[in-house]
Formats: sequence, C-alpha cells, structure tokens
Amino acid sequence: MSTPSHEDLAIRLREAYTSGAVPPMRDGLDPVDAAGAYAVQEINTRFWQAQGRRIVGRKAGLTAKAVQTQLGVDQPDFGALFDDMRVADGGALDPAKCIQPKAEAEIAFVLAADLPSAETTPEEVAAAVATVHAAIEIVDSRIADWKITFADTVADNGSSAFFVLAGEGKPLQGLDLWTAGMVMQINGETVSLGAGAAALGHPLNAAAWLARTLAARGEPLRAGDILLAGALGPMAAMKPGDKVEAFVGGIGTCSFTYAKA
Repeated sequence: MSTPSHEDLAIRLREAYTSGAVPPMRDGLDPVDAAGAYAVQEINTRFWQAQGRRIVGRKAGLTAKAVQTQLGVDQPDFGALFDDMRVADGGALDPAKCIQPKAEAEIAFVLAADLPSAETTPEEVAAAVATVHAAIEIVDSRIADWKITFADTVADNGSSAFFVLAGEGKPLQGLDLWTAGMVMQINGETVSLGAGAAALGHPLNAAAWLARTLAARGEPLRAGDILLAGALGPMAAMKPGDKVEAFVGGIGTCSFTYAKA
C-alpha cells in the first residue's frame, strides 16, 4: 500500500468537514513532521482561498507548555483564520457546522501596522496593536475522537473552526495582559479558569512568535489582521443549546450560543 501524498492528506481533511472525522494520519505523516504537516495545511489554505474564502488573521495554538509536553513537541503551531469563521459577539453557531467542537477563552489582538520582520519582538508587536479583545476560539478536530499528534493538528489548520471577538476592543496601553484573569462559563457554570500568562508566558510572546514564524515563511502579518494568542485555560466541550461566555479581567467579555440562529 503506497504512502499517501500531502495532496491526498489535504483532500482527506477537506472531505472530513462534510463527511465526518477521519482516523489520525499516521499513514502519511510522522507525528512530529512539522514540515509535512504545514505543507498539507498550505495546500488546503490555497484551495480555500481559490474558493473565495478570505484570510482575516491567524491563530496561535499549543501555547501552553503542558499541552506541548502532552503532544511531545517544543513549539506552538498556527492556523489561518478565514472571514467565514467569525461568529458575531452574542451570536449563534449552528451545531450542524461542527463535528466535535470545544471552546477556549483567549486574548486577541487586531493590528494597526504590518509585522514584516522574522525577528519581531513582543515590544514591536505591542507597538503595532490597534486593539485588544476578549475572544473565544471554537476548535474542532477533523481527526476522530481528538486523537491528535502535533502533525495531525497542524495539517488540520491548527484544529481551528470558528472564533468570537468581543465587539469592542481596548487600547493596549495600561492593560496588564500577564495577570489578566480568565473565566469561561457554559450556561452560567464555570468550566475553565486561567490567566494571560498561560499563553507562552505572555500573550505578546505568543503574538511575537506568530509574527516571526509567518514572516520567515514570507507571509507576514498585516495591518487589520486578527491574532488569536492562544488558550488561557482548558478547553470545554459543548452541546447544542449551550451559551458560552468568556470574561477576561480588564479586557472585556464575549459570548455566543451553540444553536441554530
């Protein structure tokens, strides 16, 4: 039996969006094959762009050291955010669009300036930030039962699905992102707790890693881009009808309902 190509794996993942989750891709990707996994992700990113989807930013994932250890890697990962992945703050997400989704609360940045350098520092990111937002990322693996390796999640666009951004952002100046406490609730019950320090030690560290990585690949972050800086606490599964709310101290709140509008 021949080893599937990167193109074969990309097609397999695309088809999973409509036909359901697929087994882990051990037959074509070594669990820590970052180059191969990003090659698969890139094939699908270009495919979706050709279908008319527009990239509006990027997400950083695996920013918590505990999760990196769990997957046997020493680096975060990233995925593309498309315009049709955004759910309005206070809006609804149709469960029919998901497979096995989980929610996680994050801090997001919207950029006012480009970040073209492969040596971007957290300070340079801070200078480029227009607004800071509370955010919820809805992750959803196309790999059955979330049995993912690093390569699986990277190939699968960072296991991304949808995201919510607080309607109003705040200027970065004066905000303490490091100690900002996070509470995520589902139907009023607390399901996740965390703080800004969970994202690579500081959300600006995660954003700088993302900026450097993308610049080195010739795809630098641009003014207007949205950056999700990584989960501030554990992710939580949802069931239809759930209302999910994220509260990030000093920054804001956002919410959505996991139900058909």
